[in-house]
Amino acid sequence: MKKIKTRPKFSRILKQAVFSIYYMLPMILGVLGLSAILITFIKPEQVKQVFTGMPLTDTIYGLFLGAIMMGNAMLSYILGGELLKMGVSLYAVTAFLLAWVSLGIVQIPMEIEFFGKKFVIVRNAMAIIFTLITSLLIVVTYEAIK
Repeated sequence: MKKIKTRPKFSRILKQAVFSIYYMLPMILGVLGLSAILITFIKPEQVKQVFTGMPLTDTIYGLFLGAIMMGNAMLSYILGGELLKMGVSLYAVTAFLLAWVSLGIVQIPMEIEFFGKKFVIVRNAMAIIFTLITSLLIVVTYEAIK
């Protein structure tokens, strides 16, 4: 007679989840700490000096600065508004914010440990390509309906 597998108990699943979080916590805190240090030393005023107003150049600079400074999606609305108020182009702001929430150079070592090198390289390459395309399309679409 075939034995039917039962579903794992909730308490066992919860215990595994807590253990996983406990195991990853030092790396998560390290990534957050490094990001905070980068954001502290690279001020929005300095970011504005990098952007020239050229759409493609601003998009590429925004992408790479956002990837280095990685951050929280909830804070991106505030940061995006402040950058626009400072006169940074919409191309740069959209690329910066998309990269800020979808890429993260400082978290690559942690991602490699958990997901593997090949996956991380493919994910980041696709994120870069789609960030460039999406940020350009957002601005073109916005300007077309404006």
